[in-house]
Amino acid sequence: MTRRESLQCVHEPFGDAFYYGPERLSSRYEGNEQERLDSGFHKTTYQTVLERLEREGSEGKRLFIKDITHYLIPPDGKPVSIAPSLAKLKRGVGTTEYLTNGDSNGTTGPHYPNHTDLESNNPTVVPRAILEKFHFTFLIRHPRSSIPSYYRCTVPPLDEVTGFYNFMHSETGYDEVRRLFDYLRSINQIGPHVAGRGIDETTTVANGTTSDGPSQIEICVIDADDLLDNPSGIVEAYCGSVGIGYHPDMLKWDSEEAHEHAREVFQKWRGFHDDAIHSTELKARLHTKRIKSDHEQDNEWREKFGDKGAKVIRDSVNANIKDYEYLKQFALRV
Repeated sequence: MTRRESLQCVHEPFGDAFYYGPERLSSRYEGNEQERLDSGFHKTTYQTVLERLEREGSEGKRLFIKDITHYLIPPDGKPVSIAPSLAKLKRGVGTTEYLTNGDSNGTTGPHYPNHTDLESNNPTVVPRAILEKFHFTFLIRHPRSSIPSYYRCTVPPLDEVTGFYNFMHSETGYDEVRRLFDYLRSINQIGPHVAGRGIDETTTVANGTTSDGPSQIEICVIDADDLLDNPSGIVEAYCGSVGIGYHPDMLKWDSEEAHEHAREVFQKWRGFHDDAIHSTELKARLHTKRIKSDHEQDNEWREKFGDKGAKVIRDSVNANIKDYEYLKQFALRV
């Protein structure tokens, strides 16, 4: 967001279709039609999100999208098929129609499965031909940090700000990230080379996977703890991987103009990004973060969220660690 002269940044656009539109995959607002209508996104489909991205990318700048993987994947292992708005149905010679899902006000759904084609091994509702237009990189965070942070947004007093009144394990997203990551590797959209690794290291972490041949896009995974320990080194290496010019000033945004822009961009998801909105720069932590024992973590969560909350967090952390550790082996090193 500090490179607005050359990058057009879009913040979590697919969440509009995932939560509110007629093709919504989430059940979070299923019982609250008024909330969906008030959001202003009740007619948003995956197709209209892509149309918005096409408009955003038409200004001559490179498009940079920060989004959440599980917005593209039906939750809780539900059947996967292409979103109706992205599925073309042939109606005779020279005629193509797009299927729709739900009524025009977006008040029906979610639907499982969509009555559309399946794509072999594709875990998302977006056709492979569209996924191939994007350069995917991944930001991961250890569940012992991310889960309690997210849980805090779903309980009082912050839930009144976020509008998320219950914790949903399906929104933690680690399984979905791993499934999309492996799919992109299997179709040779990313890899096999791993950003920041030599050939021998790449061969080690890529062992056991198959693809059609080498990709021009290397695997680029950033771990949040690595980023906080060495922001300049990680961001510079990331920029090198994706082809963005790096400058140290990218790590600072201490101006009213920058803060106003951040408030505008993050307004849609109130309460989730307050720390980022009030920050002024990304600088290295003074001390490497000490890893607390499970006992220490449980006591800390119990003090903040009570016995029930601590158990929910612990169960979710444990359920996600395996996927996190799998992705961690591909993390960018500097």
